[in-house]
Amino acid sequence: MSGLLTNGERRALLEAAREAVADAAAGRSARPLPVEGVFARRAGAFVSLHRHGELRGCIGHIGAEEPLGDVIGRCAVAAAKEDPRFDPVSPREVPDLDVEVSVLGPIEPVNDVDEIEVGRHGLIIEQQWHRGLLLPQVAMEHRWNRETFLAHACLKAGLPRDAWKHGARIFRFEAEVFGER
Repeated sequence: MSGLLTNGERRALLEAAREAVADAAAGRSARPLPVEGVFARRAGAFVSLHRHGELRGCIGHIGAEEPLGDVIGRCAVAAAKEDPRFDPVSPREVPDLDVEVSVLGPIEPVNDVDEIEVGRHGLIIEQQWHRGLLLPQVAMEHRWNRETFLAHACLKAGLPRDAWKHGARIFRFEAEVFGER
C-alpha cells in the first residue's frame, strides 16, 4: 500500500497530528483542519505517539466513513489524553514525542491464514463482543511470525491465544505508515 500519499500529504497529516497533540496537552481546543485535499479523503487511521522509542499512546478509528482530517485530529487528541494504558501527555513531554500515522486501507475477511503476510497486513480478530486490532508494524517490531501475530491479536481482543483456530473471525488490512523519524 506504500506510495498512495505524497510526501507533502504525509507531512501535512503529521503536522496536523502534532498540533492536535500539543493543543490537547496544553488544554487548548483543537484547531480546525482544512476540509480539502488529503484531509477530505475518507479512510480509517491510527495516531501513535512514542517517547524515547517507547509507546506513549495509540488510538485509531478503523471505519472509512469520515474525512481523514477529522479522524487524525480526534485520534491524535485521544492518543495524547485518553489511551487507558498511559497517563495523559503533559505539555513538557510534547517536544520529546515522535508522531506516527497509519492510514488504513480496506478491511478484508481472511478465509485462510496463509493470506496473511507479516509486515504487510494488520489484523483484526473478532469473536462475540471481543475485538482486537494490531497494526502491520507491530509484528515487524517484535519479529513475530504469522502464528505469533495471530495469537497476540487474540490476546489484544481479550480472547485465548488460539481463538483464531476456534471460530474467531479474522480480518486483514494494509496501512500506509509514516512518522516524523
